[in-house]
Amino acid sequence: MLDWRAVDTVLLDMDGTLLDLHFDSYFWLEHLPLRYAQQHRLAPKDAREWLHQRITQEQGTLNWYCLDYWSEQLGVDIPALKREVADRIGFRPQVQDFLQRLRQRGMRSVIVTNAHRDSLNLKLQITGLDTLVDAIICSHDFRLPKEDVQFWSQLQAVEPFNPSRTLLVDDSLPVLRSAERFGIAHLLSIVQPDSQAPARKLGEFRAIDQFDELFKDGDQHDE
Repeated sequence: MLDWRAVDTVLLDMDGTLLDLHFDSYFWLEHLPLRYAQQHRLAPKDAREWLHQRITQEQGTLNWYCLDYWSEQLGVDIPALKREVADRIGFRPQVQDFLQRLRQRGMRSVIVTNAHRDSLNLKLQITGLDTLVDAIICSHDFRLPKEDVQFWSQLQAVEPFNPSRTLLVDDSLPVLRSAERFGIAHLLSIVQPDSQAPARKLGEFRAIDQFDELFKDGDQHDE
């Protein structure tokens, strides 16, 4: 489904693309509400409903991803709470093999993530993901989320790429729309970012479930 001869650079989202989104879903929907309720002497159900409403207000902005912001807003140590459930951090299926194939083909692989540095560092510590790619770019360094089309210009200034010969794999539809507006030619989404959630029905962008779908059966080389 993908002509690799037309691709030089592969930009990869992290959470929900390379790593199982279950960790993040569990943290924000279950663990944080529970710990917040304990700290503020609330019913867990009430804490969950209030947090969901409050966090949703920042969706699509950099604050949505910023652990410093939420630590300040909620009066809790978000990075510390994330470490409490870090055992849930893990790869999506076939990711290591996929990244190895990109390296064997001589393609530049770059993680482009909205994750806050504290969250990113925790995940790298556990997965060693940084050793499997050529570079990691954090949108917080640009003060722009990937949902903002200007992000891609900022990215291109520090990580030169030809949009017409670039593949972006990202589970976020707003991010893919932003990249499409910028002119990135090859766009793929993920059918099931969270292993514990149902598969999604996607029609707007091509989507994969497993990374081996990007290669012909038995294709181990640059054919």
